[in-house]
Amino acid sequence: MKSNRQGMRRVIHSIKVGMALVLVSLLYLLDPMYKQVGENGMWAIMTVVLIFDFFAGATLSKGLNRGIGTILGGGLGCLAAALAQAAGGVGKAIIVAITIFIFGAAATYSRQVPNFKRKFDYGAIVFILTFNLVVVSGLRGEQVLEIARGRLSAIAIGVAVCLFVSLLVFPIWASDELHDSLVSRFQHLATSLQGFSEEYFGNVEGDEKKISVDFSSKCKSVLHTKMKDETLVNFARWEPWHGKFGFFYPWDKYLKIAEVLRDLATIIISLKGCLFQSSESSARRQSAEEPCETIVAPLARMLRELGESVKKMKRCEHEEKILSKLKTVRQEVSLVANSSTVLEKTDGLGLASFVCSMMEMVEKMEELAKQMEQLGQLGGFSSDD
Repeated sequence: MKSNRQGMRRVIHSIKVGMALVLVSLLYLLDPMYKQVGENGMWAIMTVVLIFDFFAGATLSKGLNRGIGTILGGGLGCLAAALAQAAGGVGKAIIVAITIFIFGAAATYSRQVPNFKRKFDYGAIVFILTFNLVVVSGLRGEQVLEIARGRLSAIAIGVAVCLFVSLLVFPIWASDELHDSLVSRFQHLATSLQGFSEEYFGNVEGDEKKISVDFSSKCKSVLHTKMKDETLVNFARWEPWHGKFGFFYPWDKYLKIAEVLRDLATIIISLKGCLFQSSESSARRQSAEEPCETIVAPLARMLRELGESVKKMKRCEHEEKILSKLKTVRQEVSLVANSSTVLEKTDGLGLASFVCSMMEMVEKMEELAKQMEQLGQLGGFSSDD
C-alpha cells in the first residue's frame, strides 16, 4: 500500500514538472511574450529545472531563496558595477576585485553558519553567482541595469510558475510525510518489542534467526531517520497553512520525539543480545516469561496509544495517566530485579541485563510521554473524551 502510494506521488510529481516546463516554454512559443522577455526566457526554464522539488515546502524554500538571492546579488552587483564605472581606468579593476572578494567571502562564510545554512544556503549560492555575473559583465552602467532587469523578470516568471503548479496542483506536503513517518515509528517499535518477546519465549526450538531479522529490521529503519527528519522539518517550516497544520506549528517537537524513538529502538535491538548472553534451556526461559511479559506488554501498548495520539492529533490520555502506568511498569521491573528465584533459574546474567535495559526503556518512555504532552499543548491537539 505504501509503495503504491509513493509510486503514484512520483508520477504526479513528474507530470507537474512537465506541466511547469510547458508553461515557461510559452515564453518562446508565443511571439508577444517572446518580444517582452527575449532570450532571457531561458532563465525562466532554468529556474523551473533548478527549484521545482518533490515537496511543496522544498519548492517554496528554493523559490524564495532564488528570488532573494537574485534581487540582492543583482542590486549589489549593479551598485558595484556603477562605482567601478565611475572610477574608470585602474580603479575600475580594483573596485571590481575588492567587491567580489568581500561579498564572495562573506556569503561563503554565512553558508557555514548552521542556522543560516539550514534555511538560506541555496539563496547564498544564488547571491554569489548573480553578483559575480552582474559585476563582471557590467561594461557599461546602462547594460548592467538592462541585463539585471531582464533576467530578474524571467526568473520571477519561473518562480511564479513553480509555486503555482507545486502549491495548487495536487500538492505534496513535506509536513504530511513527516507526520505519517513519525506515526509509523511508534507502530514499528511496538511491533518490534512484541516480536522480541515472541522470539525469545516462543521459538526455543524454531527458526530464531528468521524472526530475529524481522523484528530487528523495523528498529533499524527507525534508527536511520535523523537526516530525513531534519530535511522534512526544514521544508515543513516553509509550507503555508494547510489541512491540520497551521503557521508556527511546533515541528521542533517532532525532532525531539524522533530522537527519543531512536533511543528506544537502540534499546530494543540490544535486548536480543541481553537475553542470549547465557545459554538457557527451554524450562529456564519459560520461568522468566511471565515477569517479562508483565513489563513488555504494557510498554508496547503505550507506544501504540501514543502513536494513535499523534496520528489523530488527539490527546488520548493526560500525562499523569501515562506516567502512572509507567510507574507501575517500573515497579514490575524492580520486582523482577529483586526476584532471586528467577535470577537463579536463568543464571542471572541474561535477565540482569534485561532488567537494566527495561529500566532505561521506562525512563525513555517517561521522557517520550512528556514530549508528547508538550506537543499536544503547542500543536493544539483536541481532547479525546
